[in-house]
Amino acid sequence: MCKLKINILIFFIMFSFLNNSKADSKSFYDLSINSIDGDEIKFSNFKEKSILLVNVASNCGFTKQYEDLQKLYELYKSNGLIVLGVPSNQFGNQEPGSEKEIKNFCEANFNITFPMTSKYDVKGDKAHPVYLWAKESYGNSAIPKWNFHKILIDKNGKIQDTFASFTNPMSNKIKKEIEKILN
Repeated sequence: MCKLKINILIFFIMFSFLNNSKADSKSFYDLSINSIDGDEIKFSNFKEKSILLVNVASNCGFTKQYEDLQKLYELYKSNGLIVLGVPSNQFGNQEPGSEKEIKNFCEANFNITFPMTSKYDVKGDKAHPVYLWAKESYGNSAIPKWNFHKILIDKNGKIQDTFASFTNPMSNKIKKEIEKILN
């Protein structure tokens, strides 16, 4: 009986290591996403950079945050920060337009120069793999609850922190975390 318990314990320990190695082996840098123009953005090209991943929408009460996302990008891009906007229509149907319409809106209204992606789901089973990775790596706080949810990824491809929609991109809270990982 004791030998059986030991064998079962060994089996569970081995299974635990195998199961964890799968999650640990997947990195942000192993993923990619399509740009708003349809080109592939390989996250491996962002090694040694920090990423602020933000799900965005054109018809949201937080849409004015585009202005501060652009300011943040301009402030820190020379230090290695990439702001990456991911349009999503999952919250209140607030991003119904095509990629072309979204791009035109962002450029005309906010002079956006940071990279934007195609429109994707950011929560649920059909979420883009980067959001599934974020949930798996960091837990439920990485799942957007609304538009303009922010995920800060460090230079090693690990999530540093997440910020709710109402946290302004130029807030001291976000800038402090960015400065921590850029230095």
